[in-house]
Amino acid sequence: MKNTELRLLITGSGGFVGKNLVCELRNRGYNHLMLFDLDTPKEKLAEYAREAQFVFHLAGVNRPKDPSEFYSGNRGLTEELLHLLEQSGNKAPVLITSSIQAELDNDYGKSKREAEELLFAHERTCGAPVLVYRLPGVFGKWCRPAYNSVVATFCYNIANGLPIQIRDPAYSFPLVYIDDVINSFITAMEQGAIRDCSIPGFCHLGCETYTVTLGRLAELIEGFRNSRKDLSVPDMGDPFCKKLYATYLSYLPENEFSYPLNMHCDERGSFTEFLRTQERGQVSVNISLPGIVKGNHWHHTKNEKFLVVKGQGVIRFRKIGTDNVISYRVSGEHLEVVDIPTGYTHNIENVGDTEMVTVMWANEPFDPQHPDTFFEKV
Repeated sequence: MKNTELRLLITGSGGFVGKNLVCELRNRGYNHLMLFDLDTPKEKLAEYAREAQFVFHLAGVNRPKDPSEFYSGNRGLTEELLHLLEQSGNKAPVLITSSIQAELDNDYGKSKREAEELLFAHERTCGAPVLVYRLPGVFGKWCRPAYNSVVATFCYNIANGLPIQIRDPAYSFPLVYIDDVINSFITAMEQGAIRDCSIPGFCHLGCETYTVTLGRLAELIEGFRNSRKDLSVPDMGDPFCKKLYATYLSYLPENEFSYPLNMHCDERGSFTEFLRTQERGQVSVNISLPGIVKGNHWHHTKNEKFLVVKGQGVIRFRKIGTDNVISYRVSGEHLEVVDIPTGYTHNIENVGDTEMVTVMWANEPFDPQHPDTFFEKV
């Protein structure tokens, strides 16, 4: 059950997972947060351990200068936290982020495994619920590049025009998205965790895991960078691509959020392509000066939608082979989409005394080899 009055202790609150968790908890109305990070006075941990009603233990060491720091940062801090909880008689649930590397025999994996064992011993001794998650790679906004995430490193380097290194393009690995992880953690706190049947005692995120190769990851991110030039839109129907693109944008240099478009200008006004996709067509912006008529052509299969967002205009149609002209008055003061059916020659005239701006969608990107556009006056 949701109780936004809960006092929540979050260790590692300034890290990648911690920062995202803190922001989302506040979004959902949780304001009694006790944040513990590297710069927090150590004595605060004892105070927080007495008051906490739920603990998110996210603090840990990933890339120390000395391997011994794995054990002090992962096992050691966990041991200290649990001792303080036990000392104060606090049986608050404790959620800890471990790693799938806990199955491996390296120092990082061993230190994570030892932290897990301390949690399970705490549960047996005190009866306090523990929620242990072995996370695969987590990606998303605010993750530090050149640290422990290949996604963050690739996104940062490619967005900033820096080279990337790919030792084995075929190397495959699992990933989960930070927003999905945070949602799983908060749901576990509010409703209870999903227990992982394959690993007794552990919890299951209950969100989608994406498996990708290094080569494919680099290809997608480089495509995001190039989309500013070819105006393509990533496949938003692919959940991984959608989340990866959102992640990539968070690494753009702050002086490069914008990018120019190629305006085709003449005495009539301008025409500027904005977006293009093979699956969903092309979006453009058309500016017409007063008295200007554009169009006077028709299509076999290509179809369009016109939306005048500024100025006054008239869109006229005539079915090929007939004499009857149909007119639609359009205005930026009353937004209305006009479909442009196939088999009708059509034009749009600016009948106002200011420029007219029209957003135009076509069901397919323009192909100069097969334009499907035939001149004929309305």
